[in-house]
Amino acid sequence: MVAQGFTVDLNKPLVFQVGHLGDSYEEWVHQPIITRESPRFFANGLLEFLTRTPWWAIPSVWVPVIGWLISISSKTGLLPPHIAATLVAGIFTWTFLEYSLHRFVFHMKPTGYWGNTLHYLLHGCHHKHPMDGLRLVFPPAATAILLLPLWSLVKLLVPFTYAPAFLGGGLLGYIIYDCTHFYLHHGKPLKGVSHSLKRYHMDHHFKVQDKGYGITSDFWDKIFGTLPPKPSKKSE
Repeated sequence: MVAQGFTVDLNKPLVFQVGHLGDSYEEWVHQPIITRESPRFFANGLLEFLTRTPWWAIPSVWVPVIGWLISISSKTGLLPPHIAATLVAGIFTWTFLEYSLHRFVFHMKPTGYWGNTLHYLLHGCHHKHPMDGLRLVFPPAATAILLLPLWSLVKLLVPFTYAPAFLGGGLLGYIIYDCTHFYLHHGKPLKGVSHSLKRYHMDHHFKVQDKGYGITSDFWDKIFGTLPPKPSKKSE
């Protein structure tokens, strides 16, 4: 039962509050709070700890796994040029997955208490607190859980000789994505590609949340017509 006129208390753990917002959740979550402070999610200390991940944990955990996956393909007889091409294929596949997850899962229209709660945990918290540096990258434990069914799917679709390197390429694409995402929020890009990417991503957060779903590039936004509108000359 949703409490009428419910107001989230930002001084209390947030996760189990947001579901009570009901239909007003989506409006609330897209009114960002611009602060580097990391709000409390759970009263339970262990759960709270598991939701916080520094950006450097992502390459630290997954680069050795990528090396291991490449070594498996190498031991099956796959030559270095073929390994490199397979890695590139995995990275490219990741860019499509990145776009699709962001558009269709992270920006789903939640309904009900648990729908709102799940959405907040997946992505809503990032739009509400876009400068929270400890909840910007995906926790490695959650990634490991998702890798199990993904690995099964890769083995079905890709010949085994290539499958480990292909998954390694996908993981490399994921590392690039998460580190780029952190940089766009907390770095100071110079003029050029990185500066354009930052403006493109900030437009997604603060102007048009239903456009600009790519993070590492705008390639798939161009393909599917979801580029943010270009600013007028007066506003540039």
